[in-house]
Amino acid sequence: MHTARGPRAIARRSFKFAALAICATLGLALASAPALAKTSSKKPKAPKVTTHTPVTPGSTYLALGDSVTFGYEEPQVVPAPNYADASSFVGYPELVGSALHVNVVNAACSGETSASLVNATAPSNGCENAPNGGAGYRTHFPLHVSYNGSQLGFAVSYLKKHHNVRLVSLMIGANDFFLCQETTADKCASFTEQAAVGATVSKNINTILSAIRNNAHYGGQIAIVNYYALNYSNAAAAAQSQLLNTTQDNAAKPFHVIIADGFGQIEAGAAHSGGNSCTAGLLTQLSTGGPCGIHPSYAGQSLLAQAVEKAIHLM
Repeated sequence: MHTARGPRAIARRSFKFAALAICATLGLALASAPALAKTSSKKPKAPKVTTHTPVTPGSTYLALGDSVTFGYEEPQVVPAPNYADASSFVGYPELVGSALHVNVVNAACSGETSASLVNATAPSNGCENAPNGGAGYRTHFPLHVSYNGSQLGFAVSYLKKHHNVRLVSLMIGANDFFLCQETTADKCASFTEQAAVGATVSKNINTILSAIRNNAHYGGQIAIVNYYALNYSNAAAAAQSQLLNTTQDNAAKPFHVIIADGFGQIEAGAAHSGGNSCTAGLLTQLSTGGPCGIHPSYAGQSLLAQAVEKAIHLM
C-alpha cells in the first residue's frame, strides 16, 4: 500500500538412469564407451513441483506485491527510514524466510497497483509513477531486488531460470483503490467506481497468475495474502478490506492457490485493543502523534508472516 505523496507508499529430482550392460569382450566394451559418455552428459530434467510440494529449508520464496510486502515505513516513523538501503526494510517475506530458513526474493514495490505490476508503464500509486505526475519510488530508491521492466516480467523470468522456488506469494490491489480515491472527485465513494476498480483488480490478478502458471510453468504453492483492517471496530473500514480480500481470493481461486488470512491474524492481534490495529501497536507509529500510518509495524508484519506460515505446506 501507499499514500499519494512523497516516497511511496516476495523437490524432488527424478533422474532416470539407463541400465548399462557390461560386455564380456574388450572389443564390445570399447565400442560401447562413446554411447556411455553421451548418456552421462545429458542434463537432468527440472524437478517436478506441485501445489503439494512442501516448502523446505534452503528452498526459495518469491514474494510479489506492494509496500506491505516490501516492508515500507512512512517518513515520520522513528528512527527515520533509510530509503537508500532496501535491506533496512523488513516485511513479512523476510520474517517467513528467517523462520523457515528459506531464501527470500522480495520483488515488491511500494505503490504498486495490480496494473503496474503487469505493465510498468501503467498508472501506479507511487511505484513506477505517481498520481501527481512525479517519478515513482523505483526512480529514487532501490528495491530489495533490482530489475528492469514490470514486477511480473521479473517474476516470470526468475521462475523460468530458478527451479528451487517452492512458494510464491501475492498481495496486490490496495493501491488500485487508493488511486481511485486520489483521482476522482468523490474519492471513489460511488458503488460504480468501486465495482470498476474491483473488476480491474480481478482481471489483473488473473493475468498475473496465468503468467506464473502457464508462461513460467510454475506448479508449486501460491499464497494469496489478505489485507488487514486499520480498525476492525469500524464496520465500514473492515468491510472495505474484506471487499478487497474477496476480490483477490475469487480472482485467484482457479489457479489452485492457498489463502493466508492476514485479515484474521491482525484482527486477533488487535482484539485486546478493541479491534484498533493502531492502538494495538500493529501499525507504524508516527512521530507526528495522533493516528498511526497505514503500514504494518514490525509486530504487524510478524502476524502477517504467521498467516503465511499457517497456510502453506511444510515438511
